[in-house]
Amino acid sequence: MWERGRPPRKQRPAPLILPASALVSPPPPRFVFPRSLFALASRAMPSRRPSPVILLLLALALALLFLLLSPSAPSASRLSHSFISTSPSSSASSPPSPVKIYLYDLPSKFTYGVVRSYMSARGPSGSSDAAAVLADEELRYPGHQHSAEWWLFKDLRRRGPRDRPVARVDDPAEADLFYVPFFSSLSLVVNPIRPPAAANASEAAATAGPSYSDEAMQDELVEWLERQSYWRRHRGRDHVFICQDPNALYRVVDRISNAVLLVSDFGRLRGDQVSLVKDVILPYSHRINPFKGDVNVDSRPALLFFMGNRYRKEGGKVRDTLFQVLENEGDVIIKHGAQSRVSRRMATQGMHSSKFCLHPAGDTPSACRLFDALVSLCVPVIVSDHIELPFEDVIDYSNISIFVDTSKAVQPGFLTSMLRRVSSERILEYQREIQRVKHYFEYEDLNGPVNQIWRQVSMKAPLIKLLINRNKRLVERGTNETDCSCICSTPSEISTAG
Repeated sequence: MWERGRPPRKQRPAPLILPASALVSPPPPRFVFPRSLFALASRAMPSRRPSPVILLLLALALALLFLLLSPSAPSASRLSHSFISTSPSSSASSPPSPVKIYLYDLPSKFTYGVVRSYMSARGPSGSSDAAAVLADEELRYPGHQHSAEWWLFKDLRRRGPRDRPVARVDDPAEADLFYVPFFSSLSLVVNPIRPPAAANASEAAATAGPSYSDEAMQDELVEWLERQSYWRRHRGRDHVFICQDPNALYRVVDRISNAVLLVSDFGRLRGDQVSLVKDVILPYSHRINPFKGDVNVDSRPALLFFMGNRYRKEGGKVRDTLFQVLENEGDVIIKHGAQSRVSRRMATQGMHSSKFCLHPAGDTPSACRLFDALVSLCVPVIVSDHIELPFEDVIDYSNISIFVDTSKAVQPGFLTSMLRRVSSERILEYQREIQRVKHYFEYEDLNGPVNQIWRQVSMKAPLIKLLINRNKRLVERGTNETDCSCICSTPSEISTAG
């Protein structure tokens, strides 16, 4: 009973008492249907009987949820497989399609004709007549440190199955890039270095026929290209030239600077002509025989070896100073010598028997001597502050070379003291790493520099497409205004804005 006039007290609900099992961590999640789906639905809607449609939808939703969450459900595995197969990471793992490249069918005078002219002008007696009767395919490119132009040309002409980052197409309409196979470096040195003796000059002129002119060849090449619709379409932006000698194509480089240039370094070129962003650095062809033995220190008694021209221009002036500070060191071999068969034999012997090989700057920052050292397992000591090196995205040159600032290298005693402190085990580590990567510098190797050059060229294709599309919308610039937002570089920095 309750007192009159007071409302009845509400009965307090009984406290919730959980069983002990509820305090224990639950087992791994597993979806289980409620014992009574319909009872659950009835409690959720106590005032009215639930609609059959609502119950049906609820049952379907719970069934779908069970299929998605159950790890043993076949549909879940199919869904997971479908997601993985369409994910970006899966598609990225498949090898990219080769970039399509068109090989220009240049007039023969720009390719095999250059070889014939070289044989006629600089070869031994009778080589001119021999060159005249040989078919193009029988001609051999002369041994030359700039022979990359020959290897790339021969590689593109080779038919049949090929595993390359670029694929040659016969229809220029299908091409992403266009290769111009002018032998520009060989053309540069066709004419003899020394003119014939005065007594024989008139006789030689009468029998030699028209003189060869590299400058005229450069002009004729660009004039031929400017008549081609695919050159005019994008002003040569999607074309590829090889000009490995520092002076190759010097006369027309401003007219082709839009294109991808394959060069050995940037020593004779301006920042608005070349850039690491758009161009490719090539290795020189080595001129000495590779070392065939295994890594070893004991069989290399000399500490440091150098053989080359003592007096050079520009950055190469450091050579004379290095000669002065090194020539009296007992375990250092440093000799003045020009390119010849005899000097190459001496260089082979010296590099194969030395722990370190000196690579100072010459007329330009790079030279074939660096690659001679690498195939000799002779650790390069590079004294060239502005050098550019090939394939640096796959080769860490600090693992195979020692770099020394020029200002320190010319200090008496600095180089030899530093090199004598390098342990035998560290030298062996250098040699093992050189052995691992030296195929990148041997043009005879099918997976060597030719393959790497094409890989580098293929990586330029997206940038070229970007620049072509970008140029379609840009306001035309004045003749004295240069757009350096994408391609220009300096020795100390690369601008990639834009």
